[in-house]
Amino acid sequence: MTLDKSKIQALCFDVDGTLSDTDDQYVLKFEKLFRPFKFLFKGKDAHQAARRFVMWSESPGNMLMGIPDRLGLDDELAAFVDWVTRNNPPPLKHFMLIQGVDEMLASLHGKYPMAVVTARGENGTMQFLDQYDLLKYFDVVVTALTAEHTKPYPDPILHAAEVMGVPAKNCLMIGDTTVDIRAGKAAGAQTVGVLCGFGEEAELRKHGANLILDTTATLHKTLLGGA
Repeated sequence: MTLDKSKIQALCFDVDGTLSDTDDQYVLKFEKLFRPFKFLFKGKDAHQAARRFVMWSESPGNMLMGIPDRLGLDDELAAFVDWVTRNNPPPLKHFMLIQGVDEMLASLHGKYPMAVVTARGENGTMQFLDQYDLLKYFDVVVTALTAEHTKPYPDPILHAAEVMGVPAKNCLMIGDTTVDIRAGKAAGAQTVGVLCGFGEEAELRKHGANLILDTTATLHKTLLGGA
């Protein structure tokens, strides 16, 4: 399955693992937990142990992410999380931007309408976009409660496509998990899987990604380069 660049009229980006370097955030958190027990790990390296743990946990984590959708509880779960964060707002987090993403977005801005399509809540999404001044690049931000259903349902992509005035089949969904790929395909869009987040190449290909990139930061080279 290959990417047909001639059909692409708009771009939809996931956040965690696609724009935000969530993997490294988790690695740093687990490294702190593992540090007192580093004598148990090979080479006494808590950082490498934490990275291996995060990578090992990603595949079952992806499976668990889809359970609320399969049970029809995605809206209820998102509404509960939104209620909790609105009534008990967490402290502002320091998000990590994947290296090169700002330059990539700047290169594509004005050449394609662009959307954020995430299953993250509105508060966290806006905090991340504000922290790195990325909101200026996007025509629409679709979060967990924007559409009737969250990913892997097609609703968020269909909503983003409607706002951007582009047929969903002419959108490109960029994400790091099979949830993103499944949502894109369900909407009739093409998809790009990136390996800078939670997903693994084999599972992204299995679910029909049209293209696999090592990092989101090189997307502009693919789209703006030669055929």
